[in-house]
Amino acid sequence: MISFNMLASLQKTNLRPVIMSVRTIHSQYLITQESNGTREITLNHEKTKNSLSLDMMSHLIEAINHNKDDKSLRSIILSAKGNVFSAGHNLKELQSSTGMDQHKQIFNKASELMRSIIQSPVPVIAKVNGFATAAGCQLVATCDMIVCSDTSKFSTPGANFGIFCSTPGIAVARCVPKSRATYMLFTGEPLTAQEAYESGLVTKVVPASELDTEVNKIVEKIKLKSRSVIALGKEFYYKQIELGLLDAYKLGEDIMVKNINTNDGQEGIKSFVEKRKAIWSHE
Repeated sequence: MISFNMLASLQKTNLRPVIMSVRTIHSQYLITQESNGTREITLNHEKTKNSLSLDMMSHLIEAINHNKDDKSLRSIILSAKGNVFSAGHNLKELQSSTGMDQHKQIFNKASELMRSIIQSPVPVIAKVNGFATAAGCQLVATCDMIVCSDTSKFSTPGANFGIFCSTPGIAVARCVPKSRATYMLFTGEPLTAQEAYESGLVTKVVPASELDTEVNKIVEKIKLKSRSVIALGKEFYYKQIELGLLDAYKLGEDIMVKNINTNDGQEGIKSFVEKRKAIWSHE
């Protein structure tokens, strides 16, 4: 077994491990596999339905942020073991006996987790084969792309239990139209995979047997691009989406000029003119 620290040491000395994949277990919460530029982080705590406990969220943040500026990292996949992708926050940690300070810590940690996905320089893809509910739905909706099996479901049922899904609703409301978001939040009823697709919550719906293949197709398309260009574009996307139209265009002008004058921006133009495949430096 090769750890992340061992990998970092190998990279610093310009050596590479002879095996194709790395499998690291973060205690009992996650399985992380890294191969050929793709890091797959699998939620692995079925006994709590992959709930987002403080420990689970801390491990997720660590796994997403680990070595994130390494040029060899091109994409991150979030998946889960079992038929529940994630049931959301661990309600045992939200009982009154645990105290308001811990409650604040939990939601602060959840926001940190969502920021780690948004601020990751590489695309983060949710691979969902099961039920994503409450903060689990928030986690999925925060990812850059979502590919799910046709039996998956998505819900924000907090009001059923006296806790309105306020923070999950932030992510959901930025993915789907108001009438669909309010339906999910006010009734707690789940969306089927097809309804989630039609609402814009998920990117693609495929049979479970084709889920890995479909996600790998997307990953391979990302790998054909310059990492630095994708990172620049992702950062710009999340900045401009919160701006007014005119401010977004002003920022877009500046980013386009910056992009064109990067090494890979010029390489892309040159390769097009010369009718050849671009050779990216990822800078």
